[in-house]
Amino acid sequence: MNTVMELALSFPLIVFTLLLGLLALYWLLVMLRLVPTELFERDSLKEDHLASTMVTLGFAGVPVSMALSVLTILAGLVTLAIEWLLLSRISLGLFRVPAGVVVLWAAFALASPLSAALCRRLHGRLHRHPTLSRRCLLGETVRVVDVTEDRGATAVLDDDEHRQVVLKGKSGNQPRPGDRRVLVKYLGDVGAYRSVLEQDYLDARTRLVKLRLVGHEGASSEPRSRNGSSSSA
Repeated sequence: MNTVMELALSFPLIVFTLLLGLLALYWLLVMLRLVPTELFERDSLKEDHLASTMVTLGFAGVPVSMALSVLTILAGLVTLAIEWLLLSRISLGLFRVPAGVVVLWAAFALASPLSAALCRRLHGRLHRHPTLSRRCLLGETVRVVDVTEDRGATAVLDDDEHRQVVLKGKSGNQPRPGDRRVLVKYLGDVGAYRSVLEQDYLDARTRLVKLRLVGHEGASSEPRSRNGSSSSA
């Protein structure tokens, strides 16, 4: 018992001890219906927020809270294995903290694709409960099967044809039968979604990544110009 407590309170495992405690409290509140399952979701992917970041990492289709829970558990197991097999057998001294930070980064890096794959396997079960999967469907790919006269359409999820969603088009962005589209906005008042063509969505993500990289490079080069190391003046 003492060994378990020592492991749980040692760095970096103490990070997961705290996170798992918070997650346990959150899911208790969910079961008591005091907080919603889709706590972190927003109505649109347009702005930068936690939900849009998780979609970018491959966690579309499941609530952010569930994705974070799976990611934390798997990263914690990876960290526990590294601690048990390696760190506990080495006297690190003052290097314990930097080594722990590296282990945390590696654990989340290894657990992320595994967690995304596991969450994708949960899609089918979640789709059977539409009340639990509304905004978390943003980022999912759908196929248009029918259109209506009021710029609306019916589509099915690409990975689950039994789950149908209603699309609302607008001028210049009207769904057509056979289109593969990505859900980008939830219209809560009518229970429908805005969508864009899959290729347009992928192109927009590529441009956004490039803009972020350029902005990061510009920000990192600005201090160098100020201290004269890269200035021609």
